[in-house]
Order: sequence, then structure tokens, then C-alpha cells
Amino acid sequence: MGRLARILDRFERVLELAEQRLLHRSAARYGGDFFERNLAFRWQRSLDGESGGWLVPIDVPSLCDLDDLIGIDRNLGHLVRNTRQHVEGLPANHVLLFGERGTGKSSAVKGLLPVFGEQGLRIVEVHREELIQLPHVLQAIRCDERSHRFLIFADDLSFGPGESGYRELKAALEGSLDGPPGNVRIVATSNRRHLLSESMHDNRGAHVDEQGELHLGEALDEKLALADRFGLELGFYPFDQDTYLEIVRHYYDKAELPPADWEVARVDALRWGLERASRSGRTAHQFVTDLAGRTALEPR
Repeated sequence: MGRLARILDRFERVLELAEQRLLHRSAARYGGDFFERNLAFRWQRSLDGESGGWLVPIDVPSLCDLDDLIGIDRNLGHLVRNTRQHVEGLPANHVLLFGERGTGKSSAVKGLLPVFGEQGLRIVEVHREELIQLPHVLQAIRCDERSHRFLIFADDLSFGPGESGYRELKAALEGSLDGPPGNVRIVATSNRRHLLSESMHDNRGAHVDEQGELHLGEALDEKLALADRFGLELGFYPFDQDTYLEIVRHYYDKAELPPADWEVARVDALRWGLERASRSGRTAHQFVTDLAGRTALEPR
């Protein structure tokens, strides 16, 4: 029994030394001005998929001007305010932006860097399939806990049955003893409010008790629990025709297209949206991009 205890004691010391070495390597990798030189990073998984990964700077991140986002003023106001609280070291929530495609969810997040980058905000993009490594990501960010404020950005997030990363995200948001550092908040975008696919089978567990109260089934309750861990939920909904045309006109003027041709462009924009069954900001931008290109070709 004494021999076993000595072996276990040695094993624990080996593990402790290995952990210290890994932490030292991480600190060296992200030391100096690593976080100062870039605004955005992405998580690169190691080749074996098991020994963690590392942060890769994005030299030229795809940013957005918040002034280009029309029709979502209320959501932008909440997002910018919450981010300002985070950047200034005040209490701030994790954020879920959900709703229709092309309505500005991802662009709103990208637009935060031009506003808060000089104040120390940094964004780390983590793809859905890499969320299982979220503890490694958080550990890497801990190396710079004093100087910068971070947003972990999970774009276009949703989980199918049995997909990995769900539980790691759930634990990082709330419920884990080893939660995210104080300088980190998680921001996710999704077309689904509850992030996980729901089926009729999930609803079969729901029942009404003798007092008439509705109780959700365990499967459905677990799926709702993930979205509930985001303190700030912002819904993005389809634009009406007037808002869609307002967005088109904004990009039209920004592209310096002929003002006299607007009425023709307006009709074409409506047709363009109808053909794509979408009146979103993305559709408006794509229409003006196409129109600007065609207009530039005409004199040639």
C-alpha cells in the first residue's frame, strides 16, 4: 500500500511539472505584444485534434461599419452598450444574436472592433467544430488577462444530435467551476434561437400536471437551457419593404451611383429581392454590388 502511495505521489508530481511546462509554453507563445499587434484571432486546432491548439492572428480581419446596418438600431444599441460595459471592466453578459439570415447578426459583431479596438477589445473566432477545445482557448486568453478584453465569437452556431462542443459551450457560459476569465465574454450568432435542432420526439416528454402546469420533457428542457445561459438575447427579424429599400438606397448612395437613376434601381431592387425570396441587408448589399459592377462596365 505504501509503494502504491509513493507511485501515485510521483505520478502527481510528473503531471504537475507537465502542466507547468505547458503553461510556460503558452505564456511564451502569447507574450510580448502578441495581442497588441492584432485585433482579431482564430483558434487553430492541432493536427492530432487532442493536444489543444493555438491562436492565429488575422492580419486583415473582415470588419464592418455599424452605420451601414439599418433597421436594427435597437439591437445595435443593446450590443454596443453591453460591449462598452465589458471593455470598461463593468459587469456584462454573454450575447446570443439569433434570427433570419442576412439581417446583420455577424456584421454587428464585426462592427464592434472599429469602435472598441483601440480601447483594448479583441475578438477570437472559434468555429463550431472547435468548441470542444473551448477550455484550451480560455487558457490561452488567460495569459493576457490584464491588458485586453476579449469576445469569443461563434458564428452561425447550431448543433445537431450528438455534435461535439455543445457541453463545453454550456459549461463555459455557466455551470462550470472553471468559468471564463473576467475579461472574456462569449458572443454567438445563430439562425435558431435555441441553437439545437428540435423534433416532435423532444416534445413527447412534456406533460401537464394535476394543477394544470406545463412541464417540459428532459430532452427539450436541456436544449432550452443552452440559450438560457446567454444573458442578452437579441432577435433579428425580416425587414419590411420600406426598410429593405432604405438599406438599398444607403448602399446605392455609398457606391456613388447616379441619383437620377434611383427610381429604375428601386424597381430592380424589388425584383432582385423577390427572385431571392429575401429582403435582407445582405440581399440589398448584393444587389448594389451587382449594379455598381454593371454600371462601371457600361462605358467600356
